[in-house]
Amino acid sequence: MKLQADRIEGTNAISRHGAEGVIVNGIEYTASVVVPWQGQVLAWPVSTFAELTVERFAALVQLRPELVIFGSGRRLRFPAPALLRPLIDQRIGVETMDTAAACRTYNVLLAEGRSVVAALLFEGPAQSTA
Repeated sequence: MKLQADRIEGTNAISRHGAEGVIVNGIEYTASVVVPWQGQVLAWPVSTFAELTVERFAALVQLRPELVIFGSGRRLRFPAPALLRPLIDQRIGVETMDTAAACRTYNVLLAEGRSVVAALLFEGPAQSTA
């Protein structure tokens, strides 16, 4: 789905998303990715829901967001609360939704000027192009 995000200079807007990946600032990503509101878009080394670990979520703390939107793939699946503990302990909000909804919500929060990170799970054999 193509999105028309209100992009603020220096931020990372998601312009398109689908089951196969996302386009952020004109660059296509076809594997799981972390999209911070500003700075570098990062590969997220998780290719299945079962591979989610405390360490994968703990790495998001270093980005210092006020909120993390976790896109759980094509369908809504909630990670075990213990996996989210590093974020919760740092008082970082966490919302879980399917990846399509996560992309839309991320852009809305980005347009509001929020310090938001989208951690997007794309399952499958595809590799990131970035």
